[in-house]
Amino acid sequence: MKTAALLALTLASLLSFAQPQPPVLTIYNQSFAVVRESVPMDLQPGVNTVSFSGITSHLEPDSVMLRDPQNQRSLQILEQNYRNDPVSQELLLSAYEGQTIDFIMPNGDHRKGKIVRSGYVPRYTRYDGGGVAGSQQPIIEMDGELRFGLPGQPLFPSITSDSILKPALNWQIETDKPGRFEAELSYVTSGLRWEADYNLVANSTGPADPKGDTADLVGWVTLENFSGKTFDNARLKLIAGDVQKLQPQQQEVLYKAARAADMAMPAGAPPVTERSFDEYHMYTLQRSTTLHDQETKQVEFVRATGIATRRVYLYDGQAGFWNQYQYYSPEQLRGDRDLGTQSNTKVFVVQEVVNSKANRLGMPLPKGRLRFYRRDIDGHLEFTGESQIDHTPKDETIRVYTGNAFDLTGQRKRIDYRVDSAQRWVDETFEIRVKNHKDVPVTFTVVEHLYRWSNWKIMQASHQYKKTDAQRVEFAVPVPANGEQVVTYTVHYSW
Repeated sequence: MKTAALLALTLASLLSFAQPQPPVLTIYNQSFAVVRESVPMDLQPGVNTVSFSGITSHLEPDSVMLRDPQNQRSLQILEQNYRNDPVSQELLLSAYEGQTIDFIMPNGDHRKGKIVRSGYVPRYTRYDGGGVAGSQQPIIEMDGELRFGLPGQPLFPSITSDSILKPALNWQIETDKPGRFEAELSYVTSGLRWEADYNLVANSTGPADPKGDTADLVGWVTLENFSGKTFDNARLKLIAGDVQKLQPQQQEVLYKAARAADMAMPAGAPPVTERSFDEYHMYTLQRSTTLHDQETKQVEFVRATGIATRRVYLYDGQAGFWNQYQYYSPEQLRGDRDLGTQSNTKVFVVQEVVNSKANRLGMPLPKGRLRFYRRDIDGHLEFTGESQIDHTPKDETIRVYTGNAFDLTGQRKRIDYRVDSAQRWVDETFEIRVKNHKDVPVTFTVVEHLYRWSNWKIMQASHQYKKTDAQRVEFAVPVPANGEQVVTYTVHYSW
């Protein structure tokens, strides 16, 4: 019985060694990722030299961790070397610098030339995916003459013994239990990123359409791989949230947190599932996928039909002018007679969508680009604007600016100004005129910013208003078709 059990255990071990686990990628929407993959090893007693070339070109060397996932042995890395200079023509020119090699000339002849200077400058790669691969002009001596640049195609005798074909990690490893097993390698790398893209298709053809403002939403995960490595049959997890990029000494915490998030993938699940993870949200692709180097891949992760949307026509007469006052002192804000007297004439079109289950949504939506489409009366989809949305929790409202209304205008002007510096007060009266050139009635949302001082009170107003924050009020102003309305109010500041 003991022999049978031992044979079964040995067979299971060999099968495990023969079938390494597929790679797992946890990609953050800040252009970096945690990679976890299997490395087959057969360690002998003493110090072992192990090389692995299946890594990215943008690996952070001090983030590397190597361990036995079965916890049957400890692995002590005595030395680690990261090589990221794969063999190239420039590198071989450098290796044979000072030697004479053959060149194939443009006419097909073979001629010998001495490499006086290769022109190669070692590559430097930054963690953020950028880098410098500088070069100088090669100098070749041929027939007693120096030539700048290569006279033809160089023919090298062989690849030097120090050359590598791919980026590689070389280790000196010692273990307390030799044998064959699948080690788990993990590291942080740049060159991998993801983002969300949304398409919102309105079902109505316009405000007068009896279908009302309902829409269909499709959300895509867009993945980009510029890491220098292809990941075959990989499991992908995507982290949404404003994650601080950790320093190298903290990356073990990042890796352990990402590993703790591993979960089983149930059959029949949607293409992408979402759940909370720490203070962020994790989206897991339920199907393994191959992510090729230099590839952009898209996967649908949300689809909803018949969601209610609300179009808001927002007139902010001070939009675009407040930046010139943002560095004013309180005394300058109170004393500048011209504060807020400029007038914007554009009316903004803002789309609102409530991210709730009652509105057929209700899942945390990662930040991304939201494109709007509307069907014309001939049934064709027409593009009507796009904007960025931030990370949006469930039950929050998405508000995005999509453009300016063509047939709506506004005008704002101050019609009265009184100040008593001794008594420390200012009174201002404004007139806001909004015009509707459409053939249907429209309700404007008129926004006013009360920037002059924190103590304020509206003494008189022609329309009802609501206070939306400490220095902002909004008027809901219905305007008939081809009509206009005038909003007036007087505000009293005191200090």
